[in-house]
Amino acid sequence: MKPIYLDYAATTPVDPRVAAKMCEYLTQDGDFGNPASLHEYGKSARDAVQLAREQVAHLVHAEPSEIIWTSGATESINLALKGAAHLYQRKGKHMVTMKTEHKAVLDTCQHLEKSGHVVTYLAPEANGLLALDAFRAALRDDTVLVSIMQVNNETGVIQDIAAIAEITAARGILLHVDAAQSTGKVAIDVTKTPIDLMSFCAHKTYGPKGVGALYLRKKPRVRVEPLIHGGGHEQGMRSGTLATHQIVGMGAAFQLAQQNEDKRIRGLREHFLKGLSAIKNLRVNGDVVHAVPHILNLRFEGMLSDAILSQLPNIAASTASACQGKGTEGSHVLRAMGCTDSEAKSSVRFSFGRFTTRDEIEEATRSICGLF
Repeated sequence: MKPIYLDYAATTPVDPRVAAKMCEYLTQDGDFGNPASLHEYGKSARDAVQLAREQVAHLVHAEPSEIIWTSGATESINLALKGAAHLYQRKGKHMVTMKTEHKAVLDTCQHLEKSGHVVTYLAPEANGLLALDAFRAALRDDTVLVSIMQVNNETGVIQDIAAIAEITAARGILLHVDAAQSTGKVAIDVTKTPIDLMSFCAHKTYGPKGVGALYLRKKPRVRVEPLIHGGGHEQGMRSGTLATHQIVGMGAAFQLAQQNEDKRIRGLREHFLKGLSAIKNLRVNGDVVHAVPHILNLRFEGMLSDAILSQLPNIAASTASACQGKGTEGSHVLRAMGCTDSEAKSSVRFSFGRFTTRDEIEEATRSICGLF
């Protein structure tokens, strides 16, 4: 019997409805053609790609032409940060981000520093939120780009992107938002919030792995210098034959993401916390109010998280982001929030999703409480 899956922040299973749609674009009997081909096979695939583009755009109230396909959020982030930093470097080489960002952002920023860009890494408050006064103070005349994650992948904390966007727009600074964990959890409307670039992926939203997208604002127009050349696909900003079946899957997944599951997931989280309330040395990392209910980071003080999980073979959860690496330093997100090394190493991330059941929550809490 498989363990109870409480690691939806790492990846989600593909929704069966999405998988069924994808299968229509794989075999000889389906629309398997190259979307760039001019014959009937190509046209059918191209129509499917366009529909998916519309579905992704609709979720964030963007125009379909503002959606550029990529291989995932990591590529989207690299394209946004490197592409914008290089293209707009005459305006300035200073960038601002947070210490709690995903490694795709932090490692890309460190790479850009090697080529002469200057990056300010802001620490959050103890609850994980960005202090807007500290953010304003960090901006300079040569600041060209800001990158802030909307929903933190380890704590679920939601940054006030609307307030941040208001500040950057007033200063004429580009704003990139990592929204990999946002879709299906937080409402996004780019017609109301002046976001310039935004990164998405499918596999955090019940779609397939290996496909993502970058939103590029058209009014006022934002462009990026491409990372991949060869063929001029995606308005010249991302060359390569489009993976029709994966793109179709992302479109279908984002269409399903419009169905709000927040109330049910919140109920599961509260039931989970209630079931663990007898554990005296239990603490929640991050802000419980300004956070999505899908991600819950718990600290078991005085115990090592690896030891806890090793005694819970019937539960699949994480000690940190799946992209954290295999280092022993603990979560960089929790340390940036002020946790000590021992506190970071005693923390476990539990994340819930579409297929999590109340029975699973009850079994999980019984197992965890049995350790204490």
